[in-house]
Amino acid sequence: MIFNKSENKGSFEEDKKSERPIRSVVKAISWRLVGTLDTLVISYFITQKISLAASIASLEVMTKMILYFFHERVWNTIKWGK
Repeated sequence: MIFNKSENKGSFEEDKKSERPIRSVVKAISWRLVGTLDTLVISYFITQKISLAASIASLEVMTKMILYFFHERVWNTIKWGK
């Protein structure tokens, strides 16, 4: 599919039509669940303590979800590669 650059301005309103912000939130949650399981396994492997590994993983999931959401929104405003 070929897009005309004038049709794809990268504005928030146009971005909402192609991918609503709620979709970004759901993508962030699902990706972070996978990432958190990875962090949990690695943390447990290193610490050998499930409570410490769970603490690390739970903090990590919250910070990464927030960062991912804003990272996605910023990249949607960048015209490079669109």
